Amino acid sequence: MTEGLIIVESPAKARTLKRFLGDRFDVRASMGHVRDLPERELAVDVEQDFKPRYELVESRKQTIGDLKKAVGRDSQVILASDPDREGEAIAWHLAEVLRLADPKRIEFHEITDEAVRRALEAPRDIDMRLVNAQLARRVVDRLVGYRLSPFLWNKVQKGIGAGRVQSVALRLVCDREEEIRRFTPEESWSVDAVLSRQGEEEQFRARLARRADDPKGKLELKTEADAQAAIAELQDASYQVLSIERRERRKSAPAPYITSTLQQDASSKLRFSPKRTMRLAQDLYEGIELGPEGSTGLITYMRTDSSRVSEEADAKVKGWIQGQFGDNYLGRPRQEKARPAAQDAHEAIRPTDLERRPEDIRQYLSPEQARLYELIWRRFVASRMAPARYSGTTAEIEAGSYVLRATGSVLTFDGFYRVWEREEEQDGRLPELQEGEVLVFHELVPEQHFTQPPPRYSEATLIQELEKRGIGRPSTYASIAGT
Repeated sequence: MTEGLIIVESPAKARTLKRFLGDRFDVRASMGHVRDLPERELAVDVEQDFKPRYELVESRKQTIGDLKKAVGRDSQVILASDPDREGEAIAWHLAEVLRLADPKRIEFHEITDEAVRRALEAPRDIDMRLVNAQLARRVVDRLVGYRLSPFLWNKVQKGIGAGRVQSVALRLVCDREEEIRRFTPEESWSVDAVLSRQGEEEQFRARLARRADDPKGKLELKTEADAQAAIAELQDASYQVLSIERRERRKSAPAPYITSTLQQDASSKLRFSPKRTMRLAQDLYEGIELGPEGSTGLITYMRTDSSRVSEEADAKVKGWIQGQFGDNYLGRPRQEKARPAAQDAHEAIRPTDLERRPEDIRQYLSPEQARLYELIWRRFVASRMAPARYSGTTAEIEAGSYVLRATGSVLTFDGFYRVWEREEEQDGRLPELQEGEVLVFHELVPEQHFTQPPPRYSEATLIQELEKRGIGRPSTYASIAGT
């Protein structure tokens, strides 16, 4: 005899839970949403406080029939859909359709033995605030789409639709296109001097920066004539080191992933679309067959706008970093500003167990799953590591009535770059210059530049802009960018 029935969304999630719970519970999948607004009508009574009229999803009728039979056999029913507004709405719809008198709701942000056990010890009622938030979004989506879509069919193309958030995203894209169309490039020039120390072969570049009698000024060369006038004087000038400033620069580790930043990085680093990223992340969250270990959830819930990490996970990753690299690699994670609408009960996206290193489980994953898991694993570890440190040098070099500036930067401590890919550094190493030193002049390199128009949005940068403006939710970014 089982202790009750647990209903989740997907068969993969059900299999992973079954591995922990054994025969204690009957675990079944609803296959996602079981009710929705009818496709071919408004189904929102505007006169009756915008009351929606839901109907069973045709493809879920057999599933609902099976669940009703299971409900009749079990003493208690526990709804374990995903821990967000969408999941809460699925739980409520199930409770309504199955006519559950006393439904219990549990939530967990990672599918692990410990997380599921804690959730079962703390069941709660369905949170109607979250349900109503999802229902309101669904109703507004329908009102906007139902009224705008026919207009688009007449004016643009049959079959296309307009959404509440999609329309705003399209406006951003159109505004950017208009900016590009109206853009007028402006010309400018730079002049670099190629120099070296006396008796040394190593060369470096210094860029024309200002006039010698204007310490706070900035020299602007608007035309080729301006550049040639400066070159005429610099060609025969003596180059002497005026000042040297050395300072340490730190580069902090990035925060662990939230939905938007994962989609942005997966797009730029892995060339994955947001939709593909979320599909792969869903697989990793719900469970992957790891040979003898069985179906295992590898990451925490992937729809989140919170970069918070649980105390337990934080302590474990810090212990791992100390053990692998030593105390000097242990960092103090920066405090991310909480977003006004963030669901902070959620955690950041992280691996459920650091000991499952990417190289150890690669054989059980598809190539795409493996690449995404490694990205998440490395980002989480990096987020708890010490900043990288650079020794930066800025040298000002006097030549006639002009001052040129040379900069150099050298990595002195790799910090979080021990596990995270280094960004390309613009500045190289400068030789050990001394104030008052006279340098050897080799040549002048003038270069023409034009200001560039703002770039068109990529899927990654569009998501970044939507998030910055507070448009959309983690659950909708992929579908918005995909349309």
